[in-house]
Amino acid sequence: MWYPIGVLADLFSRAARGEYPAPDGSFRVVPPGPDALSAVIAFSAHHVIVTDADPDWVASVLPADLSAPLNPPFLTELCAKTGRVVNNIDQVLVADSLDGTPDLDLAPAIDSSHERAVRAYGLRTDVRVWTCPGGMVLIGRGLGGRWEVAAEVDESARVRGLGRALFTAARMLVPPGEPVWAQVAPGNAASARAVLASGYRPVGAEALLLRG
Repeated sequence: MWYPIGVLADLFSRAARGEYPAPDGSFRVVPPGPDALSAVIAFSAHHVIVTDADPDWVASVLPADLSAPLNPPFLTELCAKTGRVVNNIDQVLVADSLDGTPDLDLAPAIDSSHERAVRAYGLRTDVRVWTCPGGMVLIGRGLGGRWEVAAEVDESARVRGLGRALFTAARMLVPPGEPVWAQVAPGNAASARAVLASGYRPVGAEALLLRG
């Protein structure tokens, strides 16, 4: 079954308010939006598959298993069908914006050649990058037009709470009233701890499917 175009942004907006899809074991197919990003998004017992593949084909190859959409066999078939590759399977979290200014010495980045910034420019629009002693934080519009955050802490500045401060700063850097989303690799426990400590709430998981 197709969701109409534009519903993905509404889905994220509702999820940020704690209004999740019904945990009924179903899946829905969403055509890619203007950002042309494809993905598989997992909520509790509900999946959203953002793809230009035919929904009937998706149903024909998707096993009746709650975890199937984010499992390697289906992702491999979907990527082969659409000419994409799996980027990563990430935990997805969200936080509300905060008033005030960050308690960090942030400055707009003059040189945006850092690997994390370059990656952001390839996946997001309206990317804005700030640096501070020992780290950097950026925000940009990603999947479904949502505001997303990424942060980097220099090795010499780790284990001092800077990561938590950067993720908290992002909540003040997005436009007022806009939630901010974070994606964290499940194995990156340090980042997961920093994001959770900054007030972000787990929402689900997702895999972006990128052009090869």
